[in-house]
Amino acid sequence: MTVPNELLLLCSTAELSEGQGLQVTIDDLQVAVFKIGDRYRVIDDHCTHGPGLLSEGEVKGEIVECEFHHGAFNICTGQVAAPPCMVPVRTYYTEVRDDQIFIDPDRPAEP
Repeated sequence: MTVPNELLLLCSTAELSEGQGLQVTIDDLQVAVFKIGDRYRVIDDHCTHGPGLLSEGEVKGEIVECEFHHGAFNICTGQVAAPPCMVPVRTYYTEVRDDQIFIDPDRPAEP
């Protein structure tokens, strides 16, 4: 589903809990959605190092650890937080409207 500004609807805010990821797939796009404090963040679900899914990783604050090789990423910036990962993960601009989470698939997250 799209809305003005070409944002994609991912899920409702009620589907998320602090410290857990939610996998959402729309066509060929597979992302992990997280609640970090009072904000919602979206990153690519696939680890850049191996076949691990970040939506299944352990979350500690702003960091998600991939369960495959235990590399980690900052959920807010996409930057690598722990090896063996070396390539950042993609982030997405996120908006909440009427308790629904939307992303712009062509725009990175804002700090």
